[in-house]
Amino acid sequence: MAVGLLWLGLTLLGALQTQAQDSAPNLIPAPPLSRVPLQPNFQDDQFQGKWYVVGLAGNALSEKDRSEFKMYTTSYELKEDHSYNVTSTLLRDQGCSYFVRTFVPTSQPGQFSLGNIKAYPEVQSYTVRVVATNYNQFAMVFFKKTFKNQDYFKVTLYGRTKELPAQQKKDFIQFVKSLGLTDHNTLFPVPIDKCIDDEE
Repeated sequence: MAVGLLWLGLTLLGALQTQAQDSAPNLIPAPPLSRVPLQPNFQDDQFQGKWYVVGLAGNALSEKDRSEFKMYTTSYELKEDHSYNVTSTLLRDQGCSYFVRTFVPTSQPGQFSLGNIKAYPEVQSYTVRVVATNYNQFAMVFFKKTFKNQDYFKVTLYGRTKELPAQQKKDFIQFVKSLGLTDHNTLFPVPIDKCIDDEE
């Protein structure tokens, strides 16, 4: 009898594990940080200000996100301790939404972690890395978070304006493909005016 119950328990456990694996998204693995470049001699004061999200690629993005994805902005405000107050402004349900967080510098200039991570109980780690920027025109930023034991990563192409030269978009596509992402995981948000051009 006991052996029968044990087998039943093990069978149920196996079924639950299979179900859990099926419900978890089948994500492209996140690259190690050693494969992600870091902007040399990062200048935190020059990086601050408003950036338009011109391109976006990530292992949780898919083809169906493409048509509806509207452009949004992210503003970096440098504080005295060299962390940033980061505010993303997006249009949602015809209203403006604001998402605020803090990026805290690490020992490597240009790399940050999420401040007050305890406020996000299911986020185990969150890393932000400025891959490349010329400060006054474009930036590529890598984000990686571990959420519920699953690694998510994305690369954002920022522009100081809503349009960037074709070469910078090509460089962005080439870089995200080097990390294992495909065209299916890459999108260029539709430019809008509402919310993102309002004075904050």
